[in-house]
Amino acid sequence: MTERGERVNYLATLGKDFPSGLVVFLVALPLCLGIALASGAPLFAGIITGVVGGVVVAWLSGSQLSVSGPAAGLTVIVLNGIETMQTYEAFLAAVVLAGALQIGLGLIRAGVIGLYFPSSVIKGMLAAIGLILIIQQVPRFMGANETFYSTLFSDVTAGLASVHTGALLIGAISLAILILWDTPAVKKFKVAKSVPGALIAVLLSIGLNELFKASFPALAVGSSNLVTLPVIGSLAEMGDVLSFPDLGAFANPQLYVVAFTIAIVASLETLLSVEAIDKLDPHKRRTPNNRELLAQGVGNMTAGMLGGLPMTAVIVRGTANVTSGAQTKMSAFIHGVFLLLSVLFLANFLNLIPLSALAAVLLMVGYKLTKPSLYKQQIKIGSEQFIPFIITILAILFTDLLVGICVGLVVGVFFILKANYKSPYFFHKEEHREREVIRIKLSEHVSFLNKASIVLTLDHLPHNSHVIIDGENSEYIDYDVLEAIQEFKKTAHERNIFVELLNIKEVAVMDVH
Repeated sequence: MTERGERVNYLATLGKDFPSGLVVFLVALPLCLGIALASGAPLFAGIITGVVGGVVVAWLSGSQLSVSGPAAGLTVIVLNGIETMQTYEAFLAAVVLAGALQIGLGLIRAGVIGLYFPSSVIKGMLAAIGLILIIQQVPRFMGANETFYSTLFSDVTAGLASVHTGALLIGAISLAILILWDTPAVKKFKVAKSVPGALIAVLLSIGLNELFKASFPALAVGSSNLVTLPVIGSLAEMGDVLSFPDLGAFANPQLYVVAFTIAIVASLETLLSVEAIDKLDPHKRRTPNNRELLAQGVGNMTAGMLGGLPMTAVIVRGTANVTSGAQTKMSAFIHGVFLLLSVLFLANFLNLIPLSALAAVLLMVGYKLTKPSLYKQQIKIGSEQFIPFIITILAILFTDLLVGICVGLVVGVFFILKANYKSPYFFHKEEHREREVIRIKLSEHVSFLNKASIVLTLDHLPHNSHVIIDGENSEYIDYDVLEAIQEFKKTAHERNIFVELLNIKEVAVMDVH
């Protein structure tokens, strides 16, 4: 059943869902490994979370097209969380608790939480994570040791001497492939749409290193700089390689801070992702947010119990799912099955992947989260958006994720109060013979705090109506509210609602590609 109540025949769409699931698997495999690498967790943990996201969460979610798994947005939290909890098993207890908190959020119908976070703060959070990813991965990209940065600043010659030439060469070629694969000239070819660049880069990196071993031994990357996954002969042996949460860690007060941070950030990233995927859905299906929080909560509890990383719904995987022609959640399930089969039967092959190639994949992920066009867009919007955005980035870089988000929210609230918050709109309904006419006249100052009220009002407008949104009397309308109004206008035709905007400037909605 879907969120609208209609029954879905999953076998009828299997012809499209199976190849889509295969494509998403090819996208997810290097990302699962790479995100685990960036998180300082066992690489196997990334695969576990990908499997749980496909095999468990896909069926619990109300979304037909979103795909869940380990997310780049959680790498900093996981890295800091493992360090705070001192052992990975203790951190897993925090993941289990975070899942329970998400279930609680779903039960109290807190899916509206995403509407109360300014987009400037959320974009700042993702941009900061992108910068941290880039900073973290440069040493692995160059095949250097963990003390690369400290050595470089104290002794440049010694720092550069720790760079492995072969690993750097493999990383550079991998990065070049990823950049080339993203260009319009390559994207026009059908193969570029069906085969992800990350997969090509990883496969070529294996071939290059095997060439180095055979012909240029000095350049060959050693086992310390290769993927290390446990080799599992059968499902029966799976239990021997899984990690389990340390229940004694619940006595540690820091566990609750880590769990709360995971629950809030994972929930926000999930809600943003499913909203983005819903916009791409050709059938315009809507994902129920509260059910999604419940599904993610069960997924995180399951992943935590089995030794996996925390998860979210992920835009990259979901976008790949949509563009490859998926019709139902069967595609996400198939991707999870493929991930499971890969660790059962391909571990020896996966252990040939150089870490510098995965670092190249993560450098591209980091760049896309913090690309220069994002900064230019925030500057163009105005200081009310740019200042909270840049302060959130700086606060996260110099403190941690949770503190940085809180600082960004405080700054955002300051600008909201400065805008002199008043009643957001006047609502007037008129009866006409053809269709009901509803006039929404916005007030003089419409701030971000009004966003939730306006969005909920727009969501509950009757079908087959004529809606006039008038900003004639408005001196200030917050960017987030303008964005919400534009999104409503884009999708209103699904309910046969005719929308007329008066004195409302158009804004560009967020590009998820």
